[in-house]
Amino acid sequence: MVGPAGPLASVRSFSGAVANAISGVGGILIQFPFYAGGMGMMVGSGLAAGWTTLFVDRADATFLPALAFLSAGLVNVLMPSGGGQWAVQGPIMIPAAAALGADLPRVVMAVAWGDAWTDMIQPFWALPALAIAGLSARDIMGFCLVTLLVSDAILLLGSTFLP
Repeated sequence: MVGPAGPLASVRSFSGAVANAISGVGGILIQFPFYAGGMGMMVGSGLAAGWTTLFVDRADATFLPALAFLSAGLVNVLMPSGGGQWAVQGPIMIPAAAALGADLPRVVMAVAWGDAWTDMIQPFWALPALAIAGLSARDIMGFCLVTLLVSDAILLLGSTFLP
């Protein structure tokens, strides 16, 4: 339906509404092209695969999940995309788990938990709630770092030793 001022007024009002909505999340939106570039550099240079292989080469069936967890956490710091990260690490972790006779579901979950684990030091997941509450990431970083350290021990032990 076209408004009383014609189709151009509808386009202007739509553009104004989008600009108003984006003003609160503009900083977040601008980051994603940089992350895509960083992911491209990590994948293209072989850095992500190299880090993963470095961890896998030192593993045995028991400790592969723990090393998968740590390598996923490290890769996630520079490439915060779970899907993109799995596209790089999955093709290394799956054959490694098979070759070592490791528990494949445990290794896969260790990569997923490692990816989520370091999200505590880059809390994008909290940004919408922080914006609504009028807070910044700085306001919650202490809590995030404590969660990072406590969950590290729990997730490493759980991925390695729990049945």
